[in-house]
Amino acid sequence: MTAPLLIITLFFLFAMNTPIAIAIGVSSLVSILVQGDYPLMVMIQRMVSGTDSFHLMAVPLFMYAGVIMEAGGISQRLIDFANALAGWLPGGLAAVTIVSAMFFAGISGSAAADAAAVGAVLIPAMKRSGYDSDFAAAVQASGGSLGVVIPPSIPMIIFGFLTGASIGQLFAAGILPGLLIAVTLIGVSTFVSRRRGYAPDTRFSLKNIFITFRRAFLALGAPLIILGGILTGVFTATESAAVAVAYALFVSMVIYRKISIGDLFHLFRDGSVTASIVMFIIATASVFSWIAAMEDLPGALAGSLMEITDNPVLLLLLINGVLLVAGTFVETTAALILLVPMITAMLPSLGIDMVQLGVIVVTNLSIGMLTPPMGICLIVSCSISGDSLGAVSRRVLPFLLVLIIDLLIITFYSPVTMWMARLVR
Repeated sequence: MTAPLLIITLFFLFAMNTPIAIAIGVSSLVSILVQGDYPLMVMIQRMVSGTDSFHLMAVPLFMYAGVIMEAGGISQRLIDFANALAGWLPGGLAAVTIVSAMFFAGISGSAAADAAAVGAVLIPAMKRSGYDSDFAAAVQASGGSLGVVIPPSIPMIIFGFLTGASIGQLFAAGILPGLLIAVTLIGVSTFVSRRRGYAPDTRFSLKNIFITFRRAFLALGAPLIILGGILTGVFTATESAAVAVAYALFVSMVIYRKISIGDLFHLFRDGSVTASIVMFIIATASVFSWIAAMEDLPGALAGSLMEITDNPVLLLLLINGVLLVAGTFVETTAALILLVPMITAMLPSLGIDMVQLGVIVVTNLSIGMLTPPMGICLIVSCSISGDSLGAVSRRVLPFLLVLIIDLLIITFYSPVTMWMARLVR
């Protein structure tokens, strides 16, 4: 009785447009009350234990790093360098948007932060240059999805926390898929821009690349320090997040002098508000996952899929389908905590490594960030451009198509993920 009630209540609250954390928490509370075997205090205990993790400390820290670097002028320097690299292509600003998103993804770990930081600059710039507003928003939303695939990645941290997979290996495994996605998105934006007659933004110039690289050198140092430290084993993913905050503060306050001591309160407040939303979802979802485990819901759902087929290829296609649908309707953090136990229950039958599975899951959910109604990158980009969700959703379709092709490559060609991951021990 408890398991069906849990699921029905959750989807009813989702349909009522209840905030994600509240919907998960209320459905868990109703199930505990109906079951009657546990005191209500167990809900508080599970919420606290669900967030009491050294790994999860990286979530607010990476968010702080992203907020500081955006305010410290680092975003603009990365955009200038990206413009020198890709601005000479047809529809140069569209390609610059994706390259800039790729650079910022190596700092923030958050797709929403990526889309907001880059989109605030480049969506208005594209509109001033004659790009259709809805196309500009679609390009930014597509590029923003890179924020959770290219490391550091907050969803990868959560996946590692849930499964025990090495976060360092997950980060390493996301590098090549992130580059693959970035290249194919640039290909789509260039193809569409050529057909629409969008002109290059600048001429190719090695001198300009060198000048902008020199200005952006310290900004580019952040992802190099973060990934280099993790890949070489100098520090853990959580420690790398703390290093990223310290580095961002040093560069923004001492080198660029864009942030004063008086600005720190507001910056840390903004980072804390964003991080608290994610942590609240994790806390309530931990209660939900505990009830689901007590009812053996992951095992039952996994068994249902395996009754359809035991072929590893078909199972992976089914899992991708489930994750794509879930990413469309459920916020990323909640989807991870709700679905990962079910998927990992099938791991022996899939014939793939846990790390590769993590990249597959995160890539699926990153695609969900481009689809209404829960597509956070789509929502952020629409809010900046002023376009309707429906108009931008239509422009996103070519990007979604190529992302699904990328997903199939990541799913069925393991060297894309595992070659870099095996370098980390």
